[in-house]
Amino acid sequence: MNDDQSLRQDLDPQSDHSSDYLPHHPHHPSHPLQPQQQPQPQPRRPRGFAATAAGSVGPTSPSTPTTNKGKREREREKERTKLRERLRRSITSRMLAGLRQYGNFPLPARADMNDVLAALAREAGWVVEADGTTYRQSPPPSQIAMGMRSVESPVSSGVRATKSLECHPPHNPSSVVRIDESLSPASLDSVVIAERDTTKNEKFSSGGSPINSVEADQLMQDLPIRPGNHGIGTTAFSTPNPYVPLYVTLATGFINNYCQLVDPEGLRQELTHMQSLSVDGVVVDCWWGIVEGWSPQKYVWSGYRGLFNILREFKFKLQVVMAFHEYGRSESGEALIPLPQWILEIGKENQDIFFTDREGRRNTECLSWGIDKERVLHGRTGVEVYFDFMRSFRTEFDDLFAEGLISAVEIGLGSSGELKYPSFSGRMGWRYPGVGEFQCYDRYLQQSLRRAAKLRGHSFWARGPDNAGEYNSRPHETGFFCERGDYDSYYGRFFLHWYAQSLIDHADNVLSLASLAFDETKIIVKVPAVYWWYKTSSHAAELTSGYYNPTNQDGYSPVFEVLKKHSVTVKFVCSGLHISSQDNDEALADPEGLSWQVLNLAWDQGLLVAGENALSCYDREGCMRIVEMVKPRNDPDHRHFSFFVYQQPAPLVQGAICFSELDFFIKCMHGEIAGDLVSC
Repeated sequence: MNDDQSLRQDLDPQSDHSSDYLPHHPHHPSHPLQPQQQPQPQPRRPRGFAATAAGSVGPTSPSTPTTNKGKREREREKERTKLRERLRRSITSRMLAGLRQYGNFPLPARADMNDVLAALAREAGWVVEADGTTYRQSPPPSQIAMGMRSVESPVSSGVRATKSLECHPPHNPSSVVRIDESLSPASLDSVVIAERDTTKNEKFSSGGSPINSVEADQLMQDLPIRPGNHGIGTTAFSTPNPYVPLYVTLATGFINNYCQLVDPEGLRQELTHMQSLSVDGVVVDCWWGIVEGWSPQKYVWSGYRGLFNILREFKFKLQVVMAFHEYGRSESGEALIPLPQWILEIGKENQDIFFTDREGRRNTECLSWGIDKERVLHGRTGVEVYFDFMRSFRTEFDDLFAEGLISAVEIGLGSSGELKYPSFSGRMGWRYPGVGEFQCYDRYLQQSLRRAAKLRGHSFWARGPDNAGEYNSRPHETGFFCERGDYDSYYGRFFLHWYAQSLIDHADNVLSLASLAFDETKIIVKVPAVYWWYKTSSHAAELTSGYYNPTNQDGYSPVFEVLKKHSVTVKFVCSGLHISSQDNDEALADPEGLSWQVLNLAWDQGLLVAGENALSCYDREGCMRIVEMVKPRNDPDHRHFSFFVYQQPAPLVQGAICFSELDFFIKCMHGEIAGDLVSC
């Protein structure tokens, strides 16, 4: 029977297929025990005890309303099934047509999913035999010589492959690629098989057995990217040394705490130096504590207006940061740029607006996420305060948005402007590589924890862990973070999930309003690099910072799903690359392993990824390691950062940085110098 006949039969309401939707039951006309002279139409089928009673008294009258209703429901279900089948066939037809037309796949005229999977497998370099046996085959030497070979990633991840891939057929064991046990996960993902089956132009058999879902997923991952299809999360199908725009963060100090522009001539000298280095743009922090510093909803933008006018003269692209945290500390311990004074006044009366550790110490670096929806800030909630600030900025500088001078806006979401809890506060005595402390003991977050525990059915779980140590503890010194510790108990998993979900909810709430304030403007979110204790099973430092990422959990994908929802660009802090191997071993740190996980998960979510250096990474060796991260040489999809932000320890005019070193770094980013040809 051909496809047209099958379709006409499916659309025929009198088709025999209508019986397929009726469950097998003794009262069905086709059942051998049912008398053949039963009247039509078929009455509604009784079930359970009703079926027993109906068997003793005979079928119900076909004229009853219940029978008519059941018949109508069955007819509706038949129509819905037909519509679903039409849609399925239409989608399949378009998919097959696209593969034939644009992918040059020689699929049979009546191809099924087995043919599609077999074609994709052969295109990826796999061998698919007629009986469905599928295995990988090593590439020929000619393609290895062209550069399409298995390479080992420079990433030194703590996780190792434990066994070789066993997928070869019995009759040809020598043709199978075996993965060395010393390869890292990055190495496994960067194996590119380029050999194509010699029978590509022949008709593929449709009689093979189906390939299972695990093999299908692997085939899709190994499918080589074609020109014009840039892969998931890539900004372009790039050349080996692409151009990555470089922005420089403008040094703090050109705007004072009264929002006045300080030293405009010094600013022009600074921008002249940047222009001579071919910098693409400038990043400027707009501090909440300066603009709305003295009275609620009284915004003073005059200093930033003067600064942006000077930037306009130099025709730099501009990224602005909505900085909702404090900045720096003086020798006396006071913040150089604190939170608004009216916020601090509220905090004197209600200290629970700030993050709080287990000992009750308050951290005034930023507001607690517990007040995001609590009207404790002169009648406004936390997210309303953030939204009013962002809306004021968007209204004040509407002309700069219209001109295209402001290319992106970064939203501060936590400590240091990064999406994290303030768990590693130096003022609280924290020193690297301490595990930090959970910051959930203010009244509002405790109320949220009690609600979550009650909903879970275990009200006694409404507490923070009492054996998680203190700021400078090591994981093995605590009962919570140690090997087989309480972090993996029923209570531990509940608490850590709630703690991480609070971070995700905060990001979702603020970004929802940021998308309204900055419609059609690129939004950036900074993600931290908490790399110490990454080689332990608990990942203790990540847990206290809000990322539920032990070895048996993926703590970043749920965060990236929310960021993908709001179409943001992830700016990853390239930190830890300057730490010596001895210090890394002591802290069981793995900055390369963490960056490999974070970047690949973000790219897999389809997110754009950018980077920013830590202030300590500005020597030649640190810069070259950053270039390796920005442009991964061994990425089979040729993915790279969409831009990079260079943080300078001091203004360029002060000469704290060697110009030749910075010039070299910028040329590496712009693709003018191949960074991999220069030894660190």
